[in-house]
Amino acid sequence: MRDAPLQALQAAARGAPADSSVRPRLVIAGATGVLGNEVLRRLVGLRLFGTTQVLAREPITAGLRGVGTTVVPGDDPAQWPPGAADTGVVLFDPPRLFYDRERALWTPVPQQLPALAGWMRRSGVTTLAVVLPHAQGRLPEALKRGLANLDEHAVAAQGFERLLIVRSAQKPAAVASGNWLVALAHWMLSIFKYMVPSSEQPVRSAKVAEFVAAALQVAPPGIHVAAPETVWRAAQGDLRMAVRQWLGA
Repeated sequence: MRDAPLQALQAAARGAPADSSVRPRLVIAGATGVLGNEVLRRLVGLRLFGTTQVLAREPITAGLRGVGTTVVPGDDPAQWPPGAADTGVVLFDPPRLFYDRERALWTPVPQQLPALAGWMRRSGVTTLAVVLPHAQGRLPEALKRGLANLDEHAVAAQGFERLLIVRSAQKPAAVASGNWLVALAHWMLSIFKYMVPSSEQPVRSAKVAEFVAAALQVAPPGIHVAAPETVWRAAQGDLRMAVRQWLGA
């Protein structure tokens, strides 16, 4: 069952129209984990892109029509030669180690975002979507709807025609420890999650992927930042309508 996600992608990609050469080219950094797989599956299934490239550490054969891999020559995007793409998507979901192909894919860390965005811009990308995870309930109110730090400002300064930043709350990481005092402290801290508003809770990966796909279809030029509650509220009802209202489209 390791290859079940790729089999789903193959079914989605089968029968793609012949005019793929005139449609935009997509590149995805971080097509791993539950979220990465959902975003890749949904974007391929929409058939909006002529080709889709996923960044990888080593050559792999996906066996999917219109989907290939670009092997990166290291972990510093500033040193990579330019690629060729029109739309870029960046995700930070770590690979699931029980999927062989995911271990071969390249996944960035948030600190690499400015350099990765620079590489995508040099590669011709004009539309960039970034899904940025954050600890639930810990993002200051003033930063939810705007650029939160110097790295994000550096990405915005790259000159993308459309920049989408989607803030998505992440689940707290599990703590494995044989020390009962550490475990007790972690349990006591975990009770504070019940004090986090519902709109700050994590959203299912399938809904985040649907949000990103819908935004890529209708976003006008400019910088658009989706606050965590925007993503959460969109997931509760008519998601496409919520995305249009967020973008003023």
